[in-house]
Amino acid sequence: MSSGYSVVALDRPKNIVNVGSVMRAAFNYNVSLVVTSGLRYHHCRADTPKGSRHIPLLENLDDVFEAIPYNCTPVAVDLIPGATPLPEFKHPKHAFYVFGSEDATLDDRILDRCEHVVYVPTNRCMNLAVTVGVVLYDRMAKESR
Repeated sequence: MSSGYSVVALDRPKNIVNVGSVMRAAFNYNVSLVVTSGLRYHHCRADTPKGSRHIPLLENLDDVFEAIPYNCTPVAVDLIPGATPLPEFKHPKHAFYVFGSEDATLDDRILDRCEHVVYVPTNRCMNLAVTVGVVLYDRMAKESR
C-alpha cells in the first residue's frame, strides 16, 4: 500500500489545540492533506512541529467533501451502531477519513456519503486528536505487514 495516500477531514472541529494536534499526527503519519469545515476555530497555531508547512491544510470549508480527491474512499470514523471495529478494518489504498467534532457525532450529511464507518474500541470516549492518531497508526501498522 505504499503508493496510497490518506486525507484527514475534520467536520466542524471546535478546539484549536485538537486541530494543531491533528496536524502533528498527520505530519508524523505522512498524511497528504488535512481539511476542516465550519467556522468554530481560527487557524491552528497549536501545530507545534509546524506540520502545516509540510502538509496542505484547507480550513473552514462549507463541506469537507469539497476537498475529496478523485478516486478516494470516504471513511467515517465515529462511535455509532453498525460501525466496524478498527482492528477488523482494511484501510483503502486512497482514504478520506472523516472525523466529527469534539462535541457531536457525525450526521447523515456525512455518513450517507461514506463507504465505510469505523470506530476505535475503547472503554470511554477519546479526544478527537487522539482518535485521529490511533486511526493513522493503525493504517501505518497494517501497511507494514
